[in-house]
Amino acid sequence: MSSTGLFISFEGIDGAGKSTHIEALAQAFAQQGRQVTLTREPGGTPLAEKLREMVLHDAMDSLTESLLVFAARRDHLQQVIEPALARGDVVLCDRFTDATFAYQGGGRGFDLTVLRQLEAWVQTSAHGLRQPDVTVWFELDPAIAAQRLAAARVPDRFESQPVAFFQAVSDGYAARAEADAARFVRLNAAQAREAVWAQLHASLVQRGWLSA
Repeated sequence: MSSTGLFISFEGIDGAGKSTHIEALAQAFAQQGRQVTLTREPGGTPLAEKLREMVLHDAMDSLTESLLVFAARRDHLQQVIEPALARGDVVLCDRFTDATFAYQGGGRGFDLTVLRQLEAWVQTSAHGLRQPDVTVWFELDPAIAAQRLAAARVPDRFESQPVAFFQAVSDGYAARAEADAARFVRLNAAQAREAVWAQLHASLVQRGWLSA
């Protein structure tokens, strides 16, 4: 673990069940005496939350969407994530850049080269390219995710997309995971909640970040 804290992102298509486990993991770290910063993307700051509302609800093309997501990420990094890591906090973030490559790159079919350039511009600092120390991917069949969402809430502009869109998003996540396998923890999110939590907890114990 670095002296500048621990950065964990949570990824997965809508309906994969990330939120419950983010809260549980925050409690687990707090019980070990760690300070925890819980946040999300797009969002996490007043400016980024405004941009989030636009991204989720306003019609726009893929480049505009990508630029807004990265603008929100820049503010989020500067105002929340980097200061928290400098304090030594555990930062738990519901989605980060992998989501942009999965949703805008995979789902929308937007140019990955442009996304990589935006990633470099927005996330590079004196510390190098900021990425999570570990990314937890809740891997789930898009058809199952769609069933869960249908019973959960009124969909936003992304959640209302067809199953084929989410299959492309899932493929986008798989490509990111294959390109940076050491950073990813892949969880079978189709399991019962307790089994998913056990798999997540064990993976972080193995890395020495949680007590058994």
